[in-house]
Amino acid sequence: MRKIFAIVYGAVLLPALFLLYGCRTNEVVLPPEEEQKGETVISEVIGLYLLNEGNMGTNKATLDYYDFTTATYTRNIYSAANPNIAQSLGDVGNDLKIYGKRLYAVINASNLIEVMDSHTAKHIGTIVVPNCRYLVFKGGYGYVTSYAGPITSDITKAQIGYVAKFDTASLQIVSTCLVGYQPDELEIVGNTLYVANSGGYMTPNYENTLSVIDLTTFKETSRIPVAVNMWRVRKDNHNQLWVSSRGNYGTIQPKLYCIDTKQNKVVDSLAITVSDLYINGDSLYACSGDYYSGNTSYHIINTQTHKIVANQWFEDPTVEIEVPYGVMVHPQTKDIFVTDAKNYVEPGALWCIGQDGKSKWSVRTGDIPAHFALLYKTTK
Repeated sequence: MRKIFAIVYGAVLLPALFLLYGCRTNEVVLPPEEEQKGETVISEVIGLYLLNEGNMGTNKATLDYYDFTTATYTRNIYSAANPNIAQSLGDVGNDLKIYGKRLYAVINASNLIEVMDSHTAKHIGTIVVPNCRYLVFKGGYGYVTSYAGPITSDITKAQIGYVAKFDTASLQIVSTCLVGYQPDELEIVGNTLYVANSGGYMTPNYENTLSVIDLTTFKETSRIPVAVNMWRVRKDNHNQLWVSSRGNYGTIQPKLYCIDTKQNKVVDSLAITVSDLYINGDSLYACSGDYYSGNTSYHIINTQTHKIVANQWFEDPTVEIEVPYGVMVHPQTKDIFVTDAKNYVEPGALWCIGQDGKSKWSVRTGDIPAHFALLYKTTK
């Protein structure tokens, strides 16, 4: 989710958003639409889900699906799969993951995780978590970050955040662990959970640490000083974490940091802005887009050497992306899938770019396309 409280939140001024804040009610439910795009691909990956955030207060989070076996893109599949749920997905889709045979969508402003069948997108249940943010899984449990309190611009009302642990069989929360203010992405390395504390509501006094949690005791054991206003946290194949800092939107510039989890300390940094990143093998794909300034960037970083090996993903004049917002790389074909949030209020776009840097296809999505989840033939 776009979370730049000093400027915008989902491209709508924050005060207006509080007036619109709500749950899964009164939204317009759009019918599903199918469209043929690209060519069929036969591999272990049979499809991808794309969660469209939708502007806060509009209850327009939607779920799209691309079937690699038929080259069919379907918009708003949740409504078709669940005709008896008039509310659709809800308000602001913030994260999307597949674990076992279930698909989990974090719906931030609706304060819930929507649980679906991973092959049909049919509703299974919900987990209520206030101001929920991001998910990871291990050993039959899910871990989700929570801002704890309501969405607010009043620092005095901001609460210490926490991570909630839930049983994926019963969908019941079994424990919580306090961390810092406004925790965002989280990642598991071995038996340790790392959580990026952003302090997003606390401007100008942002948080600047990663919480370190022992999964056996589910207790915070330490914190790693990194940088202010952290957001993305992703692990690579070398026991390293890549963590993005958004800076303070003024004197402190955004950066990408590398954390050695054996030493639990920062070992490198790159002066780049990151909206989203995806790690495939030893290649880290990072993109950034700012609708207001018009600045966009695309980098490929070698996770072994920590060097930027490319400053562009494509060399195709037909690719017109206003605001690169989300990225995913197909594990077999190595095609790059990148979303365009455009102006944050109208439907976005999904682009498929080949290894040669040429566009294969693009398609219209829902509003603010952001989060991917790959569906495999067999359970991962």
